[in-house]
Amino acid sequence: MTDAQDLRRRTAELLAAHPPATTDRLEFLRARFDAGLAWVHFPAGLGGLDAPRSLQAVVDAELAAAGAPDNDPGRIGIGLGMAAPTLLRFGTDEQQQRFLRPLWTGEEVWCQLFSEPGAGSDLAALATRAVRDDEGGWVVDGQKVWTSSAHLARWAILIARTDPDVPKHRGISYFVCDMTDPGVEVRPLRQITGEAEFNEVFLTGVRIPDAHRLGAVGEGWKVAQTTLMNERVAIGGARTPREGGMIGVAAADWRARPALRTHDLHQRLLKLWVDAEVARLTGERLRQQLTKGQPGPEGSGMKLAFARLAQEISGWEVEFLAEDGLTYDDWTMRRPDGVDFTGREAGYRYLRAKGNSIEGGTSEVLLNIVAERVLGLPPEPRTDKDVAWKDLPR
Repeated sequence: MTDAQDLRRRTAELLAAHPPATTDRLEFLRARFDAGLAWVHFPAGLGGLDAPRSLQAVVDAELAAAGAPDNDPGRIGIGLGMAAPTLLRFGTDEQQQRFLRPLWTGEEVWCQLFSEPGAGSDLAALATRAVRDDEGGWVVDGQKVWTSSAHLARWAILIARTDPDVPKHRGISYFVCDMTDPGVEVRPLRQITGEAEFNEVFLTGVRIPDAHRLGAVGEGWKVAQTTLMNERVAIGGARTPREGGMIGVAAADWRARPALRTHDLHQRLLKLWVDAEVARLTGERLRQQLTKGQPGPEGSGMKLAFARLAQEISGWEVEFLAEDGLTYDDWTMRRPDGVDFTGREAGYRYLRAKGNSIEGGTSEVLLNIVAERVLGLPPEPRTDKDVAWKDLPR
C-alpha cells in the first residue's frame, strides 16, 4: 500500500532526476505522469499508483514547495474533470494509453459536445445523429452549443443518437471526436462579458472510427452520467482554502475600503462568508466520499451551491464598490483560454457569474436531481419515457 512517506520519496526522486529550475516544463510533466504522480489514485501506468485519492495533496504540496510547474488545470479542466474519469471507467486499454497522458500534460485540450440548441435542458432529447458507415465506423451530423474551449480543443467527448426508434435515453452512444476533422466547424459565441469562451460547433459528415466509441452502442446515456456527475464535482467541489475563491476577494475589498462600509452590507457579507465556509467544508466531505467510489448526486448539490454563491457574492461586491463596481478592463471581443473568477475586476465576475446557473447543468435540473436522488422525493410525471425518440413532438 502506497502511503504518504512513499509518495514523498517518489516525489523527491522525481525532483532529483528532473530539477524544475533546469528541466523543460513539458518534459517535467511527462516525467511526473510516468512516475505515477499525476493523479495518484489512477492505476499504475496511467499516471497513478493505485493510491488513495486523499494522498494527492501530499504530492502537490511537495512539488509546489519545490517550484515545480503545474499542468495549467484551468486551461484543461474539461479533460481533467470530465474526460479523464470517463475514460478511466469506460475506456479500453488502448484508449486509456492513447489519451490520458497528453490529456494530463495539457498537450491535447479537450472539450465537451453535449448541449444542443434544440434540446434545451433535456439533454437526452439530443438530435445529433451518428450513422454506421461501410467500414464499421460512424458518420456524425448535427450541432452542439455552449462548448467551452472548442476553439482550443484537439479532442471532444461527444454524445449522439445512434437509434431513433427507441426511447430517447436508450438510443444514444458516446464517442471521442477528432476536432481537426474537416467536418468540424467551430464558431464563437460572444457573451455578456464581451468575450467568447463558449462556442457553437457544427458537425457535417464527421467520421469517427468505432475504436473511438466509449461503452456499448446505445448505452451512451449511462456513460454520460459519469461525465456529468464528475463535471458537477469539478465545478462545485474544487478544493479552496478558508476564505478562498470569490469570498476571499469580497472580504479583501471590505477590509481595504472602510469608507464604503455600511451595517447592511456587513451583515450580508457575514452571511455569505458563513455560507461559503459551509460549502467549502461540504466539498471536503464530498471529496472524502470520492475516495470510496464514483461521484453521486451529491455533486449536483455542490454545483447548485457554487452557482448561488458566485452570483450572490459578485452581486454584493458590485453594490459595495458603488461606482467602481462595474468597471471592466476590456470589452474587446476575444477567445480566452479559461475563466478567472478571482483575478479580474468585479464587473467581470458579476457578469460571468450569471452563466454559473446554466453551465454544467441548469440549477432547475439539478434541483430535481437533488430532490429525487438525494432526498428521495417522488419524480415529476413523465409521459415520454417509453416513446421512441422519432415520435416525440418537436
